Amino acid sequence: MTDRPAAASFDDDSGVLGGLEPNQVRVRFPPSPTGLLTVGNIRSALFNWAFARHYGGKLVLRIEDTDASRNTPEALQYTLESLRWLGLNWDEGPEVGGEYGPYLQSERMDTYADVVAKLLAAARAYHCYCSQEELDQRREAARTAGQHSGYDGHCRALTPEQVQAYVEEGRRPVVRLRMPDRPITFTDLVRGEITFLPENLGDYVLVRANGYPLYPLVNPVDDALMEITHVLRGEDLLPSTPRQIALYEALAEIGIGSGRTPRFGHLPFVMGEGNKKLSKRDPGSGLGEYMERGFLPEGLLNYLALLGWSIADDRDVFTMAEMIEAFDIRKVNANAARFDPKKCEAINASHMRLLPADEFAERTVPFLAKAGVLPAEPTTEQRALLAAAIPLVQERMNTLSESVDMLAFLFVPDEDFSVDPDAGAKVLTGDAGAVLEAAEKALSELGEWTTEAIEQALRTALIEGLGLKPKNAFGPVRVAISGRRISPPLFESLELLGRERSLHRLEQARGLLAD
Repeated sequence: MTDRPAAASFDDDSGVLGGLEPNQVRVRFPPSPTGLLTVGNIRSALFNWAFARHYGGKLVLRIEDTDASRNTPEALQYTLESLRWLGLNWDEGPEVGGEYGPYLQSERMDTYADVVAKLLAAARAYHCYCSQEELDQRREAARTAGQHSGYDGHCRALTPEQVQAYVEEGRRPVVRLRMPDRPITFTDLVRGEITFLPENLGDYVLVRANGYPLYPLVNPVDDALMEITHVLRGEDLLPSTPRQIALYEALAEIGIGSGRTPRFGHLPFVMGEGNKKLSKRDPGSGLGEYMERGFLPEGLLNYLALLGWSIADDRDVFTMAEMIEAFDIRKVNANAARFDPKKCEAINASHMRLLPADEFAERTVPFLAKAGVLPAEPTTEQRALLAAAIPLVQERMNTLSESVDMLAFLFVPDEDFSVDPDAGAKVLTGDAGAVLEAAEKALSELGEWTTEAIEQALRTALIEGLGLKPKNAFGPVRVAISGRRISPPLFESLELLGRERSLHRLEQARGLLAD
């Protein structure tokens, strides 16, 4: 947990804190380990993290792993590693511990069973023996009559004789919460006051007939027992909120938790192409893609923060420390936010420009190593060459994975070097032979191998000597040296590559022309 930012003021935050001291804030992020985290998941985690850090409170990581058919240990580990990679560290949860554990819901089944027993004993919940066929028939009849088609409370007040009859039929009941017969109103921290009418809030299922506890039970129970003060989550869960508020009230009556109902804030949808809610199946929705492409965690988080919140009207790029200091849940926009891959990449590029050159170089090493360009632990000479090359490419890259195409030509052994076929076909044609011959001759006669001397020699030989425009003069040389049409600045690249290797590659390229 980080300390409260020194510059932050909480004098006007009573509407958010609801009488709590800032450091009493407790929020949670409850992912299901069923696969990769999505950008929507991460945005929710980020806002909870920033909220907790702003007030000097705590972020609880709680794992929704009760679905044994979909959850895997590998997915859980990936979730934890992903959050660590992002820098969204938690104060309580797996690998950290805490006084409110266990933090895996699969390890809390006895707790849920005990709570349900107490709810039943207090008549705040009841057994419902209706079959699915009976439910469907009554719902259809209600719809036909123009009435609300939710659960009609058929089993709310069964006599002992009716219960016995159902039991003798072999029916296995679900457990339903007895909802209050009154409107439920709460003030959403993002959307303001919201009211749900009782006719739209039927008694809902807490436990299936097979004894399996459902999300509407386990999440509020865990929130109550873990003393969660604020629930910040996606707006898709807004319809479940009044039901959960009713359960919080019931839990308070039976002595479960602190008796305090959390404050809610429902975050806007993240929309994808076609103005549809971004799905985990949509390209660009999974965290793994951004890790693979070499986005910076701080760049990705900066962009995701903009999906519903801004630090200032005229500013898009900021650090996470600045976000912590400025974050105000009341300034989150309730309208859906559109995910823009191009802007996400642009924000990431801005963060890449902000990195010190030595740190930028270090962050490229895993990508260069994965591509076989460098070993996982580069030699002193390789690190020196990388450090010299980084200033040439840092302003030209949007993601770290681009370092492979930009820098591989400097490190690949000459015997393994090759020209990209497409670049060769488009550039090493026509007058390219004369250009390469003149360039090789001018560079071979060069006394001082510096960027300035190389540039002067090539301009004299190719532009003045052959009368070519710069594009036609330097294009074949660039492809011969780097193997690609796009590379770091040509003259600096030649200096880094060295005289012998540069002349060798120009000769190799002339050989390609001969073929």
